[in-house]
Amino acid sequence: MTDTIFITGVVIHARHGVMEHETEVGQRFVIDLELSADLSESSRTDRLADTVSYSNVVATATAAFKNANYKLLERAAGAVADAILSAFPRVSAIKVTVHKPHAPIAAIFDDVGVVLIRTRQQSSHG
Repeated sequence: MTDTIFITGVVIHARHGVMEHETEVGQRFVIDLELSADLSESSRTDRLADTVSYSNVVATATAAFKNANYKLLERAAGAVADAILSAFPRVSAIKVTVHKPHAPIAAIFDDVGVVLIRTRQQSSHG
């Protein structure tokens, strides 16, 4: 059984992109996170120690997203996924959606972005 913690609509200003003005001025990105974790213990105990802190997840995701200026959303999303899996052992998988609503595309559009799904690698000796 897998349970889900979700956090949607986290707005972060960062300087990701291929175009020069994107790395100079930056722009608004929106991140959605879905974390797979076994929440059976915390659903019984009502203790924060038995779950994953939403606040800590947001802080970790924000730091990873802003840590460097990436050309590709794929890389920025990957950095977030890697950081979450590294920092929170209770998380077995993560889905990271990065929206770039002001991408430099010569068209009228509502949204553009990427979705990455990463699963914790199981240890073969444990």
